[in-house]
Amino acid sequence: MRWPWQRKSSGDLLVVSWADEALAYLRARPSGKGYEVTATGVERQGAGGRDELVQRLQALGLKGLRTHVMLRPEQYQFLQIDAPAVPPEELRSAARYQVRELVDSHLDDITLDVMRLGDGQEKGQAHLFVVAAKNAVVRDVMALGDALAWDVSVIDVQETAQRNLQSLVSQGEGRLERATAALVLTDGKQALLTISANEELFYTRRLELPEGFMNMAWSPGEMAATAETYTPVSEYVPDYSVGGVAYGNDYSDARGLAAGAGVGGAAQADHERAQRLVVEVQRSLDLWERSWTQLPLAGVRVFAGGRSQELADWLGREIGQAVGVLDLAGSWKDLPPSDSPDAAYCWPLAGVLLRTEVRKL
Repeated sequence: MRWPWQRKSSGDLLVVSWADEALAYLRARPSGKGYEVTATGVERQGAGGRDELVQRLQALGLKGLRTHVMLRPEQYQFLQIDAPAVPPEELRSAARYQVRELVDSHLDDITLDVMRLGDGQEKGQAHLFVVAAKNAVVRDVMALGDALAWDVSVIDVQETAQRNLQSLVSQGEGRLERATAALVLTDGKQALLTISANEELFYTRRLELPEGFMNMAWSPGEMAATAETYTPVSEYVPDYSVGGVAYGNDYSDARGLAAGAGVGGAAQADHERAQRLVVEVQRSLDLWERSWTQLPLAGVRVFAGGRSQELADWLGREIGQAVGVLDLAGSWKDLPPSDSPDAAYCWPLAGVLLRTEVRKL
C-alpha cells in the first residue's frame, strides 16, 4: 500500500517500528535482487526522553537513511469490508464512508488505506482490507523520522509484512500458489494469524493470548486433560468472529478457571487456559476450509521466539496436522537468533524488505 509521504531516496534501507517508546530497527543494503541485513536492534526511550534516544540512534549511524516504517497491530485497525462498486480511484473515499461505524476514532482523525483481499481469482462479492491508523500515531512516527532526517517513503503494517515472510517460505518450498497459514506471537499478549496464497493476503485475525501465555506449560504431559477433569473448551469459549472477521476474544474467565482448578495442579490449569488459543486457531482454519474450498490449506507455520519449535509441536498435536516453524535463518543470516529478546521485535521487520511497490487494488 502507498502512503502520502515521499522524499528523496538514499543508499541503505532502514526498516523500523516505533511503539510503546521502543524503536526496533533493521538496516539492510541492496544485494542482487534483494537485501542483505547488516544491523538490527531495539532501542528504548528512557528517562532522558526523545532527545537522548535520537542521540543514541545517531551514534548507531541511523541518521539520514531511506526508511520504511512498519506499524505494529496495536497502532491501527485492520478491517474487512465488502468492496464498494466504484472506480479504483474512488475506493479510499468509499471505504472511508463504509468504515465510519467501525473505526475507534473520528474519520477526520485517521489515515486510511485499502487493499484488495485475495488475488482476484475468487468468485462472488469482492472484499477489501482497510487499514485505519490514528493521525496522532502517524505524526509521532514522522516526528521521530524528522529528528533523524529519515527519508520515509513507505508506511507498512505487520499483516502485509507477515504475508511477505510466509510467501518467501512457501516459495522456497515450491508451493507459492498454495494457501498457507502463519501464526506469529511477538509480544506475549496477542497472536497474529494470516492466511496467504499467490503472494496475496486472504485472511487475517488477531487472537488475544491468556495472561502469562509465553511462560506457562502448554501441555500437561502425563496429566492429559480428560472430560472428568475440566470443561471442554468448546463449551465455554465464545465465538467472536462475525463474517470471518474477528472482533476479539474474551479470556476474562480463564484466570478464574485456573485459580479453581484443584485437579492436575498448575500444569493442568495452564493447559486448560492454553486450549483457548487452540480453539480459536482451529475455528479460523475450519472457517477457511469451508469458505475457500478451492484453496485447501497446505501448511501452518508459527513463530514464538525461543519456544517456536515447542509451539509448533504442541499446536500440531492439538489441531491434528503438521505445523512447522516460520524459519527465516536461511534467508537472512544476520537476523537476531530466534531465542533472543530482540527477535520478536525485529523478525517482522524483515517482511518489509520483501515489499513490492505495486500491489493490486
